[in-house]
Amino acid sequence: MIDSSSIWLPLGVALIALIYSLVGHGGASGYLALLAMSTLLPRDVAITALLINFVVAGTSFVLYKLAHHFSWKLAWPFLAGSVPLAFVGSRLHLADPVYYWLVGGVLLLSGLRLFWIAPGTTLLETPPIPGVTVRVGTGAGIGLFSGLVGVGGGIFLSPVLLLARWATAKQTSAVSAIFIVANSLAGLAGRFQQGGTIQPGTTFLVAAGFAGALAGSYVGAFTIGQRALQRALAVVLVFAAVKLIFR
Repeated sequence: MIDSSSIWLPLGVALIALIYSLVGHGGASGYLALLAMSTLLPRDVAITALLINFVVAGTSFVLYKLAHHFSWKLAWPFLAGSVPLAFVGSRLHLADPVYYWLVGGVLLLSGLRLFWIAPGTTLLETPPIPGVTVRVGTGAGIGLFSGLVGVGGGIFLSPVLLLARWATAKQTSAVSAIFIVANSLAGLAGRFQQGGTIQPGTTFLVAAGFAGALAGSYVGAFTIGQRALQRALAVVLVFAAVKLIFR
């Protein structure tokens, strides 16, 4: 059960949601770290994090779509590849700390690379889109890892889209948001099938996440520029990498 009388937990969720939704992410890695300090069991932590993740990413997607940054043509193969593999991954058990070092290292390098990438390289109005097979395969790989860890996968998809120059920063945020929504649902389905339940007090945290997401995704979709959004994503990636490495 989640202690809804404690103010630090919803405040932490709202802050994480604000930061991650700025770049179209759900923030599951942040919620996992935060909820690990609560009294929830590991299985319930993952379910709670994915529920907040779903709402935050869904809010980001709506606002980025309203701002006309979403491309269904770019997104659907990633979704087709990721959703079934995210379900499979959610039913597997991974207890190898080496994995967290590897993933943390990849995110750290990606974040640093994005921060110092040459100006203008991700600002193309119509970036070249890779073939369907490439996108389906990429989505499948990211979906499997996302399901294993209990995150939506946007933290892995975003650097791929930007570093491969398949999308602009705002297109990346929009695609990542719907990618996270779909994979969060697949991950939840797998965990519920294994007997997981929603804990009392979860609605309170979901509402806090929604409030943070409204503010963050509005700024990301309508206010800041492409270059600033790319830098913000780099900071988020480095932040997530440090958390994973020290996990």
